This record gives sequence, C-alpha cells and structure tokens, in this order.
Amino acid sequence: MFVDTHAHLYSEKFDDDRLSVLENAKDQGIEAIYLPNIDSGTIESMHRLEQDSSYYCKAMMGLHPCSVRSDYERELDIVHSWLSQRSYSAIGEIGTDLYWDKTTFDWQAAAFVQQVKWAYEYSMPIVIHCRESVKETIGLLENNSQWITGGIFHCFSGDPEDAKKVIDMGYYLGIGGPVTYKKSMLREVVREIGLEHLVLETDAPYLPPVPHRGSRNESAYIPLVAATIAGIKDCGLDEVASVTTTNAYKIFSQSAS
Repeated sequence: MFVDTHAHLYSEKFDDDRLSVLENAKDQGIEAIYLPNIDSGTIESMHRLEQDSSYYCKAMMGLHPCSVRSDYERELDIVHSWLSQRSYSAIGEIGTDLYWDKTTFDWQAAAFVQQVKWAYEYSMPIVIHCRESVKETIGLLENNSQWITGGIFHCFSGDPEDAKKVIDMGYYLGIGGPVTYKKSMLREVVREIGLEHLVLETDAPYLPPVPHRGSRNESAYIPLVAATIAGIKDCGLDEVASVTTTNAYKIFSQSAS
C-alpha cells in the first residue's frame, strides 16, 4: 500500500473525471491522499473533495508562496481562521519560490515564517514548497529553529548536502515524478539518503513520471515513482511501499486530523 502525500486533485483539471481518478488510485494501492491548499480560492473545492471522498483525501491548510502578493496578510487571516475552526493534516503548501517572481521574496518569507509559527502553536507538521529556493528556505528555518515542528520538503530539488541539512532539522524529502527523469539530480539524492527519510508524492496534476511525462499526473502513478526508487536503491518495491507509508503516517499523525 502507498500514500500520496501531495496531490491537488481538487484542481479543475480533474473536473471531468475526478471519481475515476480516485478509483484508479485505489486500484493501484493508494490508501490515502493528502491535499495541500493554495490560497483562499481553493479552500472550498479542497474541502468539498475531502468530504465527497469520505476523507480518503485529507486536507491541509496554508498559503502557497506563488499566491503571496501585497495583500498576503489578508490571505493569512483566512488561513488562521480556518486553523482555529477545525483540524487539518498539516499546514501547507507553504514556503518560498524564486522561479516565478523574485520580487515578492520578502513577503513570501514573512508569510512562511508566520505559518511556521502557527504550526508550532497548533502542533502540526508543515509541507514546504521551495522551487529554486532550497537554500533560502533552509536558512529561514535555521533562523527560526525554535518553531520547527518537522514535516516534508515537497518536491525536493536540492543536492545531497541540502538533503542532509533538511533531515537533520527533522524533515522528510518528498519524492515524486522527477526521480524518474534520467538527468534529475534527485536520483543521486535518493541513492545517498535512506528510505527512512523519504515519502512519496505526485504533485498531481503536475510533474508526471515517465512514461507519462507531458500529460496530466495523478495519484495512481505513485507505484511508478516507488519502482524507480527501488531500482536506484536496489531493494524491493514492497520495502519502498512499507517504509514510505510508515513515514507518511508518522508525519501526519502529529496533527489532530
């Protein structure tokens, strides 16, 4: 059995076949799917999917760095309001992003640190986005180490040295479709880091694994990611499934959800 620790299945890209996507995932042994929030515009659809799936899909709450604008404090107020109303699996997807817009980094950093503090306050793990900003995000966490609760570096894209720093701080590495790409540095990271520090994810509908690269990703493709990891580490698929699933539940059991 597998766990998809990161999938945006509430996205409009699944509006035409969401039920069959969930059934495909179950047929492939995916026993739970975790849904990261983006901003106030995705909360309703995320909550609806969680309820409609009978909590097979489990919601997080947070503000994505690519949605951080000049009004980010208003968005954070909405996040905080929901955190005070009900339980969530994690605070996420939060972090920083220097790929799309470097000019908002100071706002991103402020929003990230605030949500890290809330994770500490509510005893919740965090799920971190850090596209082209792994070292910057590590630095923010090191400067706010008193608030660290652990969680996942989603779509990890750093080098082995970065990976070891992240692990030393109590975080796991989220491994998805890019590990199946032949030129990905992620293969070297997976080779050097033990399974006990890894979790599986898709980031669906984004970053599909080979042989689906260029098409929509979905949770049913998790076994392809796991098989690639098994090949890199020269171990059995069952071992990858067992260890990463245990890791996922260890992370999310920190929350009340």
